[in-house]
Amino acid sequence: MKKLFILPTFLLLLTVQLNAQDISDIFQKVNPAVVVIVTEEKVVESQGNITKTSTSIGLGSGFLISDTQIITAAHVVQVAENLNVQFIDGEIIPAKVISSFKSADIALIELVWPKKNATTVKLANSDEIKVGQQVFVVGSPYGLGHSLSSGYISGIIKDPKDTNPFTIQEFIQTDAAINHGNSGGPMFNIKGEVIGIVSQILSETGGFQGIGFAASSNLAQKLLLEKDIPWTGIDGKAIQGKMSRLLNLPQPAGLLVERVVFLSPFGMLGLKGGDIEAVIDNQKYVLGGDIILSINGIRFDTDSDTLKKIADNIEKTSHNSIDLVVLRDGKLVTLRK
Repeated sequence: MKKLFILPTFLLLLTVQLNAQDISDIFQKVNPAVVVIVTEEKVVESQGNITKTSTSIGLGSGFLISDTQIITAAHVVQVAENLNVQFIDGEIIPAKVISSFKSADIALIELVWPKKNATTVKLANSDEIKVGQQVFVVGSPYGLGHSLSSGYISGIIKDPKDTNPFTIQEFIQTDAAINHGNSGGPMFNIKGEVIGIVSQILSETGGFQGIGFAASSNLAQKLLLEKDIPWTGIDGKAIQGKMSRLLNLPQPAGLLVERVVFLSPFGMLGLKGGDIEAVIDNQKYVLGGDIILSINGIRFDTDSDTLKKIADNIEKTSHNSIDLVVLRDGKLVTLRK
């Protein structure tokens, strides 16, 4: 009986050791492609009755797909005024945002100059993944650069019927440890191919509690590399119903601009962000900025058809023509490029 017990235990330990060795070898190959992204963005803060704007330093991760292009999470870079990318050899290169999709939480940034002798990684076909497969994540949790955590795919969340770039989501659920600073980093399969971009966690404490999510590689391929929808440089909220009436909109819905990057496409049009923080119906808003009513002649609405029409229009115009009608201080203002 003892021999029968010892042999399976030995084989199990040997298998675990081999798997650990496999991940270690793969990690050494892909790790140089992983980067730390440090951002500067403006935030509106309320202190009593005083609201002020300050600069906040942000931290995230990303990975090289070429010597100039890096994929990361949208929430890491969406309203960044400045971006700096740090590589494993210590080199720091400034970057700019090329494309970003808030709902999918994916973004493409470009280095100001190419990375010499760049190590790059490939996007895998995330449609081929299955629950129970082993994965590992590399990133900078709490600033601890190039940290590895491993686990398994525990779920896949997507709506195959949603084709709207502004609302589509496709996430891979995992129990691999994810914390602040991991956002935007790669989730690898055991071949060293990227199957996801680390996005968020479910947590009651703010720390990792066993449920994390990564945007799928296929969605990143489709939106960031196959489409040509530019980064807007704004952060805002769609408003309708009660909120549209409170803000005296001349139409049922609009896009409230809360923050805007000065040197972004929409920022260079003269679009203004908010400067007053308010909580209405337990929802936080930054008020005082422009409210977008139409984009290139298409009246803003929250229905899927309108949002898809806006996305298609922006892609077809190749960024060259932007025409916004906004509500500013109770008046209609047209901003054109």
